[in-house]
Amino acid sequence: MRPRSRDDEQASPAISIVVPARDRPAALERCLAALTSQTATSIELVVVDDGSRDRGAVPAVVARTAPGARIVRGEGEGPAAARNRGARVATGEVICFTDDDCAPDPHWAQRLAGACREGGAAAGITIVDRGAGRSAVAAQLLTHVLQMSSLDAGTGTLAFAPSCNLACSSQLARALPFDETFPLAAGEDRDWCARLAAAGATLRFVPDATVTHRPRLGVGGLLRQQQRYGRGAVRFRSTGDGRRLAGRRFYTRVAREAAAAGAPVTALVMLAQVAVAAGAATELVRPLRATTS
Repeated sequence: MRPRSRDDEQASPAISIVVPARDRPAALERCLAALTSQTATSIELVVVDDGSRDRGAVPAVVARTAPGARIVRGEGEGPAAARNRGARVATGEVICFTDDDCAPDPHWAQRLAGACREGGAAAGITIVDRGAGRSAVAAQLLTHVLQMSSLDAGTGTLAFAPSCNLACSSQLARALPFDETFPLAAGEDRDWCARLAAAGATLRFVPDATVTHRPRLGVGGLLRQQQRYGRGAVRFRSTGDGRRLAGRRFYTRVAREAAAAGAPVTALVMLAQVAVAAGAATELVRPLRATTS
């Protein structure tokens, strides 16, 4: 990303990139380094500090990595609320969303924005950094299969994409905000994609818009993450009529790709599915506990 001239500063940037961040300064630094290397020439970076425990950590990272970025302070209300905060202050024609533990390819924003200028939304491919370990590989495998199982090859459109690699016009982002009743990083992206489709808009697949994801999980982190996803899946289904969860196509592809990844990853994928079921059960019994307490 080239330095902005005085003329650039007076004009609205063509692309805004919103990054929710919380308590991961090292990851955020990698993310911002990737975003400052984007090939698009007019970019605004908006970092939403969603209630980090160290209030000085995010400003310090921004100051040394992306000093031109805007910082918005959130209240720890979760990633859906953080993205909405960022979208409200963004001034670009197109808003791209990614996460603080992700590193987009240099052409990422430009490619997504090009697809969004035709209307609707766009999403690319998210791959895992192999250095993140097998738990991260297992987690990304599940998300990737869910996304690719939703692809309509005939139209080049998706029914689902994770919010770490997503873009839409600023007008659409404000008209269709993320549902802030999803308090966790789980299910809010599925809900947004479902409401996008219900509104008659398309989610274009841009396979060469690549993001590398490097979560810090371990086995315990994977299980906690997948429990959240189970809870989010129940909430996703209950907040819209006719919504369906993953079916046979998803599980068949998961089994095939897990087997190709090797026995250790297969075992982690199986454990993850148990954790999803446990999370779903927890969410299902919450109303019962509330009525009997």
